[in-house]
Amino acid sequence: MNLEIKQSILMEYLNYVIRGISNKNMIPVLNCIKFELKEEGLYLLSTDNDIAIKAFIDKKEIEKINSYGEILVSGRYIYEIVKKLPNEIIKIEEVIDNKIIIETNKSSTNLNCNIPNEFPILDLSDSKNPIQMDKTMLKNVIRQTAFASSNQESNPILTGINFKCSGKVMEISATDSYRVSKKDIILKEEVKEAINIVIPTKNLNELIKLINEEEEEINIHIFNNKVIFKFDNIIFMSRLINGSFPNLPALIPTEFLLTIEVDFKEFYDALDRASLFTNEEDKNTINLVTKDNEIQISSNIPEIGNVEEIIEAVKNNDENIKIAFSSKYMMDAVKALECERIILMFSGEIKPIVIKNVDDNNLLELIVPIRTV
Repeated sequence: MNLEIKQSILMEYLNYVIRGISNKNMIPVLNCIKFELKEEGLYLLSTDNDIAIKAFIDKKEIEKINSYGEILVSGRYIYEIVKKLPNEIIKIEEVIDNKIIIETNKSSTNLNCNIPNEFPILDLSDSKNPIQMDKTMLKNVIRQTAFASSNQESNPILTGINFKCSGKVMEISATDSYRVSKKDIILKEEVKEAINIVIPTKNLNELIKLINEEEEEINIHIFNNKVIFKFDNIIFMSRLINGSFPNLPALIPTEFLLTIEVDFKEFYDALDRASLFTNEEDKNTINLVTKDNEIQISSNIPEIGNVEEIIEAVKNNDENIKIAFSSKYMMDAVKALECERIILMFSGEIKPIVIKNVDDNNLLELIVPIRTV
């Protein structure tokens, strides 16, 4: 393999595939990036057996191809070498004894390689009926739900985001059993077969780092044990989590004692200030009390001090409520709504609180209150 390519172009695509490498992996080839130089261009591949990333650089973006071939190099070293080179033409040449030379006008680096055949065989082929979705929509919905998933590996199914689809409606949700974040989106075309999969949240968080803000389509290919996302010149594969995701509709109240509408910024800022007088030992507890058309938000740490915030609210009836919840969970939920006004829906002092965007009924946040007695 022998080619010449501009540093900025190679670096752009190395930034993609480097995310498929884990520093914790003890298997040498899984810390490598595979270069496959073919007639149509250069393919870069990486995998840690949990995710896989494949990027393609078209031959039109390569300055010169002298010979085809494939190499397997340490991902971290090739990444750092190219990153530190000036933005000029780089020559990468494979030489004998499993080595490559990386050259510019004033720099030359020798790098040992692994045997390409040792790299895992990745099946990144298409499914029969891929789902098409707007890239920005997918990126936003992952951001709006990912925070509610669990990071406790003792219950793996809760460490992922559930994608459930029938017809043209896709329900995307996450829960750690103390909170829920759920968003319904409408697809452009009906899904021929019902879908119910769970994708690891950490993998989806890596995926959205690769997605730019351009309004283009992303194709989602779903299989029994994996899901593949294809967009631009990138292919991203993730394993799926086996198991049954919780039946969230059964957890979400449908009848409410009291509904309150508040200003997003005013409510969030009050929570933020009150959170200063909370701690993890007490589950970051904040108290909320309603009276007339006001909400009182308070918290205290006996040995330090306390805070009380009053904000205006619009109630749907004359009922009042006194309830406690985690400041962190409520702030995460409110922040995900991204709106000017929000609705807080209460079914009782020990029943889940539902939080919604006034203008978007398709996004729902839920948190479980904290018993203070």
